[in-house]
Amino acid sequence: MSTALQPGIVVGVDGSASSNAAVRWSAREAAMREVPLVLVHVLSTDMTAAWAMAVPAAPLPDEYFEARERDARGVLADAEALAKDSGAVEVTHRLVKDAAVPALVNVSKEADMVVVGSRGHGAVKRLLLGSVSTGVLHHARCPVAVVGADMDLDRPDAPILVGVDGSRASQAAVAIAFEEASMKGVDLVALHSWSDRSESLHPYVDWATVQAPAEETLAISLAGFCERYPDVTVHRESVFDRPAEHLLERSESAQLLVVGSRGRGGFAGMLLGSVSTAVVQAARTPVIVARGR
Repeated sequence: MSTALQPGIVVGVDGSASSNAAVRWSAREAAMREVPLVLVHVLSTDMTAAWAMAVPAAPLPDEYFEARERDARGVLADAEALAKDSGAVEVTHRLVKDAAVPALVNVSKEADMVVVGSRGHGAVKRLLLGSVSTGVLHHARCPVAVVGADMDLDRPDAPILVGVDGSRASQAAVAIAFEEASMKGVDLVALHSWSDRSESLHPYVDWATVQAPAEETLAISLAGFCERYPDVTVHRESVFDRPAEHLLERSESAQLLVVGSRGRGGFAGMLLGSVSTAVVQAARTPVIVARGR
């Protein structure tokens, strides 16, 4: 077990189907980037604290803690085997005794990216992100990827999709998206939404008057990256409104969606941001949420 976190990709593991999907995706990313993959399993202290408060006169027996740690090491061993089978070259793991969200947020301070699993409830309605995934998305200090068990992880020729609005977080998303497209040898689709208002405003706004500013925002946001990544073919798209809906629709044919944690204009929001929240909750392809620094 590694005692000090190396820079690389960190993935939270718990043995669930979504966690296994996150491990498979992370293993490929780590191999492609030639960075270590660090598997982190959190042995939560919440249950112990709750028991101590409820039954202070009867502490939990040592056998309880031994069994939990044994199970946790089994989860890590299975995840490591899966990661290596999925292509990861350098794999280490950590067993952390803490509350889940603070533990993962803490390791995010040194990681290149943190990956968490999402949960689903069938094809009709997907469950909102679990509390751990939500907490990490709101507080992590590095980009966070969300991967679900029901996502198609085998679309090697599909493009990368990025949401653009000109904000600092959006610029961080653009940087990640170009890097991903270049490494994977695929096209990049840059989608800009002029407004996050509903289409009910259409009768009162002349789209032609905002088309030019929208295209200018795209041009400014992509400036420099096209020169830095001449191998990446970029497709620019502008839409009037409903950015989350358009991103989700376009992501159906993408292998990865990249968005900023919060933005302005078409991608405005608080904390994680309304658009980012919507897409990570409902996307059917992996999502990377980038933060502006």
